[in-house]
Amino acid sequence: MNQQIGIEEIDRVAPPKAAGGDNVVRRQATIMLVDDESITLDTLQIFLEDAGYQRFVLTSDAREAIPTLERERPDIVLLDLMMPYVNGFEILEYIRSNERFEHLPVVVLTSSSDAPTRLKALEMGATDFLAKPVDESELVLRVRNTLNAKAYQDRLTYFDRLTGLPNRQMLTDNLEWAIEQSGRLGQSGALLHIDIHRFRRLNEALGPAVADELLQHVARRLASVLHDGSIASVLSQTDSIAELGRLSGDEFSLLVTGNHRPEDLARIARSLLQSMAEPFRLRGQDLYLAINIGIATFPGEDIELNRIQGNAGIAVRSLRTDQPNPEGAFCFYAPELNARAQKRLDLETELRHAIERHELQLYYQPKYDVATETVIGAECLMRWLHPQRGFISPVEFIPLAEETGLILEMGRHVLEEACRQLAEWSSKGLDAGMLAVNVSVQQFRHPGFVEQVRDALSRFGVAASRIKIEVTESLLMTEQEQATRMLNELRALGLHMSIDDFGTGYSSLSYLRTLPIDELKIDRSFLIDVATSSDSAAIVRAILALAHSLDMEVVAEGVETRDQLDFLREHGCDAFQGFLFSKAVPAPEFEAMLAAPASR
Repeated sequence: MNQQIGIEEIDRVAPPKAAGGDNVVRRQATIMLVDDESITLDTLQIFLEDAGYQRFVLTSDAREAIPTLERERPDIVLLDLMMPYVNGFEILEYIRSNERFEHLPVVVLTSSSDAPTRLKALEMGATDFLAKPVDESELVLRVRNTLNAKAYQDRLTYFDRLTGLPNRQMLTDNLEWAIEQSGRLGQSGALLHIDIHRFRRLNEALGPAVADELLQHVARRLASVLHDGSIASVLSQTDSIAELGRLSGDEFSLLVTGNHRPEDLARIARSLLQSMAEPFRLRGQDLYLAINIGIATFPGEDIELNRIQGNAGIAVRSLRTDQPNPEGAFCFYAPELNARAQKRLDLETELRHAIERHELQLYYQPKYDVATETVIGAECLMRWLHPQRGFISPVEFIPLAEETGLILEMGRHVLEEACRQLAEWSSKGLDAGMLAVNVSVQQFRHPGFVEQVRDALSRFGVAASRIKIEVTESLLMTEQEQATRMLNELRALGLHMSIDDFGTGYSSLSYLRTLPIDELKIDRSFLIDVATSSDSAAIVRAILALAHSLDMEVVAEGVETRDQLDFLREHGCDAFQGFLFSKAVPAPEFEAMLAAPASR
């Protein structure tokens, strides 16, 4: 999804330390000086301070060099080769053998003019040389050039090209360092996993280029809120440091280190949530976003890097599946979330096996004519009969199937089974009317979907006019161009089209005039109190009038009382389905209904 940005553009979007400006590098860079001669260390520091550098780590005892290096994580090392106890070659060997420091610039200080010594240092990975006694101008020039070259390499290796934020590699490195610091200094830390709510839908509706532009705006807003208002106040009061980065796609991460309390982290999370309240103005339109935040703290029982990252991810995913909040929310990781995540993973595995073992069955929700109360068709619904757990609710496994992509295979099975069953009933002289098949967003986007429909109809010898395709209102609005093309292709085959859950999605109705829609289905939420609520009654009457004016039929879902049915009949509704007459039933029961004299 990353939009390619030219190298010259990286400076514009990267954070200060990576921006490459010489003044910024001098102000931010940490320079480590290792030499057993104190006067040399003092001289080097004075020269570099005069050139504008501000951060130094000085080590005169070579035995302390490696622990200091691990603790301070400098940007460049100036290293003397000839020292007692531990020589510079041993320190250089350690640096180059450690993957965390493999790109760390090391400028060797040596008074030796011996070519083999210099060659050995080069072979071991020295970046550059400085001869002793050090010339001030040469020192400043070599340090400046080396740091600028490192800053450029860091931009390519450690920063996200789209947003300029630290990337997953840098965040992982810094998290590893923070974990070590927490154990050594007794400090606490937290990883906040930030996920944009329903960004996938936006990406599909806007297109990759505009979605990338939106991500850049999100990155800038998240970064700015860290330096303003309550977050900055919390960080200063708790002596904390916060680093924002982009993991991938629409996922960001905030690493907070220092001494803080859970309530401090909650304040930070709330401020991030509130930063999304204002719309993003993009290409002439206002876009509203919300974020979910999962928080994992350390140290604790789990202080291993991968586990902390996993815990933050588990926490944010729990917000997606547990009563999703359109305004965004945050959640601290707790062990029970891990148990639920494992349960969900187990359910995913079982669902894959269910498809292989044919545990998924097609049920039929009868559809009745309002005037005659006779069966005129059915909606095909998937049910899962687990060999040990019994029936598993579609509320559990359908969202999981959509998230994992299994919905494509399940959708194909529903379509083929509906065609097969129609053919079988027809061979028995039974008229099942029209069968409605629900189509998911993933199926709708699949380039071979129309061909799958054509193949199923041909293989079982079923007329296209016997199949109705049901799509949701939200799918049509987020996929308008694709929807128009796909529905026209399906209509060309002879299929009928229906909009499911009409009235629960978007308010714009202009698309109804341009799409080949035959039927609107009124969501059951409008039927619950239609006989007693003037508002619900007005909405249902409006939908009926709108649909009929466009030559569409209307089906009411969830009819459970005679009062509801009487209202629908009085106002000209065409068909209904619901528990008043029948719940969804397996094929043999629906077949018995078809065979009954009154087709009820």
